[in-house]
Amino acid sequence: MATAITAIVKSRMCKISSLLLMRSLIKIPNVISPVISPSPLQISNKTLILSDYLTRNYHDGRPRGSLWRGKKMIGKEAIFVILGLKRFKDDEEKLGKFIKSHVLRLLKMDMVAVLNELERQEETSLAVKMFWVIKKQDWYRPDVYLYKDLIIALAKSKKMDEAMQLWESMRKENLYPDSQTYTEVIRGFLRNGSPADAMNIFEDMKQSPDPPEELPFRILLKGLLPHPLLRNKVKQDFEEIFPDQRIYDPPEEIFGLR
Repeated sequence: MATAITAIVKSRMCKISSLLLMRSLIKIPNVISPVISPSPLQISNKTLILSDYLTRNYHDGRPRGSLWRGKKMIGKEAIFVILGLKRFKDDEEKLGKFIKSHVLRLLKMDMVAVLNELERQEETSLAVKMFWVIKKQDWYRPDVYLYKDLIIALAKSKKMDEAMQLWESMRKENLYPDSQTYTEVIRGFLRNGSPADAMNIFEDMKQSPDPPEELPFRILLKGLLPHPLLRNKVKQDFEEIFPDQRIYDPPEEIFGLR
């Protein structure tokens, strides 16, 4: 009998404890934290959840919206222009009208984004047209990096005539390319079977205010193996500029030089 009474008392005590705990928990949302005060605004008479409140009010200092774009993010206007240019690229008349009606309306940031994306997609002919459009804008300032990426893209696509048009324009603006650009253009001419043009770029490289690097020399030395006279001239310059470096000279009979 005593055991049954004890069990009933313990059961009632547990129920009372549970009720007290629930009441204490119910009162918690009404307590305003001294550190983070929830907004008084209520939506549809429902209490604003604290986590949602913190998420919507958190700001990391960066501007929001279209003004904040990463390198790989392109605006809607730029995407529309890229699709339009690709659509009309085989029709010069429609392409010209599209450039006047849509491309010229783009902001500076969007124009540069279109140029970069066309280069990435290897649409080099359209990229060249876009470059000339940019060059005519009032805000344009000579920038060697705009030239660099496009010239390299053209050289890799074996479009050396277009690459040299940009090269001449770049030099008229007193801009000198970097070693990577020299290397790719020299490689492009050698691949195109034009060693004389490659030598012209080599001479231009020696006039650059930046100190030359080894890679363009080595690409030229390798490509000029069938042309010993030109190669010897480059070899002499290489040995003067890089006296501690060695050049591999294959046996002459391999190339029928004897």
